[in-house]
Amino acid sequence: MPLNRRTFLESSAAIGAGAALTAGAASPAAAQDRRPRPAKRYSFTVMGTTDLHGNVLNWDYFTDKEFDDKAHNDVGLAKISTLVNQVRAAKGRRNTLLIDAGDTIQGTQLSYYYAKIDPITKAGGPVHPMAQAMNAIGYDAAALGNHEFNYGIPVLRKFEEQCDFPLLGANALDAKTLRPAFPPYSIHRLRTPHGKDVKVAVLGLTNPGIAIWDKANVSGKMVFPGLEEQAAKWVPKLRSLGADVVVVSAHSGSSGTSSYGDQLPHIENAAGLVAEQVPGIDAILVGHAHTEIPEYRIANKETGKEVVLSEPLKWGQRLTLFDFDLVWEKGRWTVEKVAAQVLNSNTVEEDPKITGLLSDEHKKVVEYVNTVIGTSTAVMTTADAPWKDEPIIDLINVVQAETVKAALAGGAYAALPVLSQASCFSRTARIPAGQITIKDAAGLYPFENTLEARLMTGAQLKEYLEYSAKYYVQTPAGVPVDTAKLTNADNTPDYNYDAVSGLAYEIDIAKPAGQRITGLSFEGKPLDPAATFVLAVNNYRASGGGAFPHVAKAQQLWANSDEIRNTIIQWVRAKGTVDPGQFASVDWKLTRDGVPVF
Repeated sequence: MPLNRRTFLESSAAIGAGAALTAGAASPAAAQDRRPRPAKRYSFTVMGTTDLHGNVLNWDYFTDKEFDDKAHNDVGLAKISTLVNQVRAAKGRRNTLLIDAGDTIQGTQLSYYYAKIDPITKAGGPVHPMAQAMNAIGYDAAALGNHEFNYGIPVLRKFEEQCDFPLLGANALDAKTLRPAFPPYSIHRLRTPHGKDVKVAVLGLTNPGIAIWDKANVSGKMVFPGLEEQAAKWVPKLRSLGADVVVVSAHSGSSGTSSYGDQLPHIENAAGLVAEQVPGIDAILVGHAHTEIPEYRIANKETGKEVVLSEPLKWGQRLTLFDFDLVWEKGRWTVEKVAAQVLNSNTVEEDPKITGLLSDEHKKVVEYVNTVIGTSTAVMTTADAPWKDEPIIDLINVVQAETVKAALAGGAYAALPVLSQASCFSRTARIPAGQITIKDAAGLYPFENTLEARLMTGAQLKEYLEYSAKYYVQTPAGVPVDTAKLTNADNTPDYNYDAVSGLAYEIDIAKPAGQRITGLSFEGKPLDPAATFVLAVNNYRASGGGAFPHVAKAQQLWANSDEIRNTIIQWVRAKGTVDPGQFASVDWKLTRDGVPVF
């Protein structure tokens, strides 16, 4: 397989000099005192990022200001570049590799702009900012993530063409030939001071959930078998090709679970299983799960050898370092020790090389997100949305319901009532009175979810709502209600509390979880358990995210690949004026023993 020019690193200068031998013949005693030559050793470092999601600069395009969160994390490749430069300076440029575990080209308005507004696929079009930045930093390889497929295969292929490094996907296969649709691996040769090169193989594995999440883009074109299956096929081949070290870059979490139920016969978060089941792997760069794992060791069942896993935090907030110590034994390099750690990007400044490289692109997107798309007759905020039915959440639901109704029009399910679910994703989202900009509308939906339609019964919806209501801390009647302590029971995040529009109901927080939904009705009548409804639902929830009952196994009636936040933007632009008086209503409320809490 032809290798990219970045795949091979330049030779390093030989260091040190051999010890001079004393003249004259050695006595038998002196011969006995001779010590064996010290073993040849070599150390190198593999750096890794994952789930960059279109973050180049430390900038939040949804608020149009510098990124910040409660932990004061920073984001973006400009920060990563500074960390990479520091590691290369400390270790020696020729003694390092830099890889990524996927989800690079989707997630910010910057990445959306160059996929949809000024697309890289047009004739004479721009170079994707992520390709520009990653090329400039000097990435050696990157695994494919599931979000690489969100904008369609042509955009992905153009991005691949623009990268100076290979995009790897051993389990992304052509649907007809079942041959790899992307390079499965890359091999990198590191020159050592001992004249014996080290061959490092990087195997790329992506997520089988692509077959569900991006069905519209990949159906009939690509298939995505399990990670364990493909790793078992390729790792022995890499060893037979002379790989001294095998590193897997896997866009898959380590937990061995799936968030989408049993819709697919492959595990979503399979990196740990790969380590456990496939011998011959030294380290795995983990992605997809958006969690931070500095170092995690798993013993391979067959060999007993420990495999080191590490997952750096998303968006360029962390950089993983795998430090390898090798020894020359029996005519080959053997891995003696592997250790992993993560570096925090908030400890450094942005690399001016990267910020300068993409200053024009950044300015274009800032101008874009501040584009006025409509007006609002009133202020709407999410400040009270976690415990009240607020118009700003109704806005999400009306957009979703209308979109699904239009999609189903004229079909077999057109006559069914359409309900919609939405969560309070951000407690600081705000639609101002007066002009609405793209960033205002996009700020309602900071996640990359797309929209689906699922068929649900009244009985299933009741159980769905009961499950959602576990979000509230049980609070007896008569006890003062402190909103700061009312929500997030059992560490349930805000995005896993759903309000469902189109139904009317009360949530009795004095009762235990599972017994809270009362007065559930549809169009003024008690909800018929046997009645069928269409639920407009985001793909995360529909694929099992949050483990809500029934929805993951419910029949899918329709789905698209456009992000919901962009559907909201398009809806506002089409309406011109947003008037909550036309769509907002109080359909649910918190009660205790029938008495409203608010």
